[in-house]
Amino acid sequence: MIKTKIKSYAKLNLALNITGKNSSLHKIESIVAFASLHDEIFISKIKSKSHNISFNGKFSRNISKNNTVSKLLEILEKKKLLDNKKFKIKINKKIPIKAGLGGGSMNAATILNYFVKKKIIKINKKELLKISKLIGSDVILGFNSTNSILKTNNKIKYFYNCRKFYTLIVKPGFGCSTKEIYSKVKKFNKPKFNNPNKKMFDFNYLKKLNNSLEPIVFSKYNKLRSIKLFLEKLSKTAFVRMTGSGSAMVAYFQSKQRCDYAKKQFNKKYKNYWCIASKTI
Repeated sequence: MIKTKIKSYAKLNLALNITGKNSSLHKIESIVAFASLHDEIFISKIKSKSHNISFNGKFSRNISKNNTVSKLLEILEKKKLLDNKKFKIKINKKIPIKAGLGGGSMNAATILNYFVKKKIIKINKKELLKISKLIGSDVILGFNSTNSILKTNNKIKYFYNCRKFYTLIVKPGFGCSTKEIYSKVKKFNKPKFNNPNKKMFDFNYLKKLNNSLEPIVFSKYNKLRSIKLFLEKLSKTAFVRMTGSGSAMVAYFQSKQRCDYAKKQFNKKYKNYWCIASKTI
């Protein structure tokens, strides 16, 4: 039984705008990067009548049996794409859940990508996008863990060799429900990223942007507003932004030294909150 280990990286929304609503889903545009923080996924083919999915690690608690990975396998089975092959999938969860870091969606995307690359399943790009949408709206972003801009028409433009950011990712003791946060969206933004270019990943450009879900989240969780203000006051912080629908806040720095110093200061103030110094990949 050959076991393969793959990495599933945390997604960071450097900026996020809600531009409208299409049937039940909101239309978004986002500038996206990936952090070196990652889950570890172990996959092996097994002789069994059913798949074996399990989670371990710091953030493995409270993951429903009906999760993004089980959903993916169910869809592939229905479409008869796995040719009766069964898999044992074990995921070491290092990315917090309900944090806006796309942990579950990136797990599904990473596994689906692995199946395609290893020719375990044979599908075209159109079918790949269809399957990803059935699992979650942000799964599409996980097929290529590199800097990207998601346009409001759901098309993605990739950018390589962008400058790396040092990040302090922090999460309080509570998570945010994506469904609940999006249900409170009443205002839409005009699209800003329809002509994506590499300059959009410059610090000076990103500083002027925002995550349009922040006011909604802050009105429910004032503690997150306090965390953001604290991080912004730290010396040499380039900018601070919530990722996704929260509850993780991310402070961005231009040097590792500044990021490490901020981590020490944060740990002093918020002793019981999870935080990690990371870097974009």
